[in-house]
Amino acid sequence: MPGVGKKRVLLADDAVVVRKMLSDAIARDPALEVAGTAVNGKVALAKFPTVKPDIVLLDIEMPEMDGLATVRELRKIDSRVPIIMFSTLTEQGAAAAIEALALGATDYVTKPSNVDITATSDAVSRELIPRIRVLCGLPETPIVAPLPPAPTFRPIVSRRSPLLPVQVVAIGVSTGGPDALAHVMPHLPADLRVPVVIAQHMPPIFTTLLASRLSTKSALPVRECVSGEPLVPGCVFLAPGDFHMQASQEDGLVRLKTNKGPKENFCRPSVDVLFRSIAQVYGGRALAVVLTGMGQDGLKGCELLRAAGARIYVQDEASSVVWGMPGFVARAGLADKILPLEQIGAEIVRATTTLLAARTPS
Repeated sequence: MPGVGKKRVLLADDAVVVRKMLSDAIARDPALEVAGTAVNGKVALAKFPTVKPDIVLLDIEMPEMDGLATVRELRKIDSRVPIIMFSTLTEQGAAAAIEALALGATDYVTKPSNVDITATSDAVSRELIPRIRVLCGLPETPIVAPLPPAPTFRPIVSRRSPLLPVQVVAIGVSTGGPDALAHVMPHLPADLRVPVVIAQHMPPIFTTLLASRLSTKSALPVRECVSGEPLVPGCVFLAPGDFHMQASQEDGLVRLKTNKGPKENFCRPSVDVLFRSIAQVYGGRALAVVLTGMGQDGLKGCELLRAAGARIYVQDEASSVVWGMPGFVARAGLADKILPLEQIGAEIVRATTTLLAARTPS
């Protein structure tokens, strides 16, 4: 008998070993159950109406109907059910995952290449299960103690000084980020007078392809950061996958540096690492934007930015795929504005058009 109240998962993968591994990982979570499995997208689509899943897991490479074709058809049937793609960490797999996100997939998880079944299973559980839970409306981890009182919004932290002209825009984003950025970038004009830096939680290869895709939608050039390059206006810099990105001032010139320092909030690149450096270099002349994402990466960085007098905008809950990162900042009372996604690009432009003739921060 199906578990009462459990979130139902439909998974499609042509490999028996992978289906078994995923099924076992899902079964270990008391709030989840595998409601159906499929060897390809065609079978998954046939089962979808009767299984009525709360979430769908799709391998990208499958016979008869692959993951991309399945996403297209699923979105014709149901525009809201979360879809997580499974892809290999190769250029081809990354390109397919980015394409799937553009077609309406919600998130992706890379397939571990480790041949050790135990290590692979542990990696899948660590990366996949929290995503399934959050996208199904559950906490990231099972509750093992009584829930604390629901967090309440604190009033916005008062300012001691007037707002300064914006000289940089720093964006932090995770789950749902590629689609959110694809909505924001087209609003930024070619004559934007400040640089834009982005920390998006993604592995290597994926960030290169994401930058390329975003560049086709933006009047501004969008590219992966190259360590040591100057942070110049009118350009969008994306942190490379598996590297932290930081702003650093040297001899009056602001440069971007990358490093493989320890992960923060289990992430590299980390939003907190980027925001912390922006606070140190630009202080109150920064605008931080926190978009959809799991966890609370960016919260500590926003605390430093707010203390320095910077502006902070966050995406609202209704338009976020996951209201984790922006929600933590909003609940901490650090957000100047809580905005729907479709308004964020215009608000960035509005904030930067007040830029006055000012020198790079000293």
